[in-house]
Amino acid sequence: MTATSRSGTGTRRRVTTMRAAMAERFGGPEVVVVRDVPVPEPAADEVLVRVRASTVSIADHRMRAADLPRGLGFLRVVALGAFRPRKPILGMEAAGEVVAVGRDAAGFAPGDRVMVMRGSRMGCHAQFVTARAEGAVVRIPDAMSFEDAAALAFGGYTAISFLHQVALGPGVDVLVNGGSGAVGSSAIQLAAHAGARVTAVTSGRNADLVRSLGADRVIDYEREDFAAGDETWDVVVECVGNAPFTRVERVLKPGGTLLLVIADGPAMLREKGQSRRSGRRVTHEGTLFGKPVVERLVELAAAGAVRPVIDRTFELDDIVAAHRYVDTGRKRGAVVLRLP
Repeated sequence: MTATSRSGTGTRRRVTTMRAAMAERFGGPEVVVVRDVPVPEPAADEVLVRVRASTVSIADHRMRAADLPRGLGFLRVVALGAFRPRKPILGMEAAGEVVAVGRDAAGFAPGDRVMVMRGSRMGCHAQFVTARAEGAVVRIPDAMSFEDAAALAFGGYTAISFLHQVALGPGVDVLVNGGSGAVGSSAIQLAAHAGARVTAVTSGRNADLVRSLGADRVIDYEREDFAAGDETWDVVVECVGNAPFTRVERVLKPGGTLLLVIADGPAMLREKGQSRRSGRRVTHEGTLFGKPVVERLVELAAAGAVRPVIDRTFELDDIVAAHRYVDTGRKRGAVVLRLP
């Protein structure tokens, strides 16, 4: 099975190669290059998707730079690769059109507009990618642009997976540390949609943004330490990496939950003991995965309950500049990558 493309004369031609951004060794943004590589062949239970948009995220930074959180260096060879990235074509998610369907891949047809979450399988910074029909791939509404779908996917997927394990609703106080990032901006919207009172921790320049997403209160971390005051929360969503349980215990209500979207090795090792001792739940893991998450995300987006936050958009040929910008740690929402 081979992808096809319509030529200027209106006839279809076989497409056997594609352009892809590849990290051929570990290092800075400059190690990412655009190459011509073979179009992947979908298995019997897969669809082949023509990628129109993806994002460059913190996950791509970690894979490219071999930059794992403190205490997790021992996972480098297994998770990333020994001498070069195990998955050289980065990109966790994509939005595009189905161009081919495997014989056992039910529910899709060529031309379907879809959102794909490949996660650690990567491969979405390329013109074509495969996805299991029963996996995390769903159709998107005609009114949703490919750029918006891609921008929603990474942060929205992670936020839903984590927030699924807490009861949100009126009277529940939620703090999102890192409210302007891809995951944080989605978490604010999901919590606010459920009726919770949301406090967002971000820089002053992002205050208006997080308020527009549904934050009831904004704490400027450059002026105020949210963990030093008297206010307490039922749920703390930690999206930065600077708020372990030892810092937030005093502001987490009895029976509350700390969701460590970003956590280092010591925090992961201590969370079970901290949970038993304190009577509060501490976890670095989500609880909902795969197609149900993407279906829920598309449903919420179609209803207007969650919208993408796009900081900047780059073309594939500008992939190095996109990585450089993500490496600054100052992006708001998603950095979108458009595929030609």
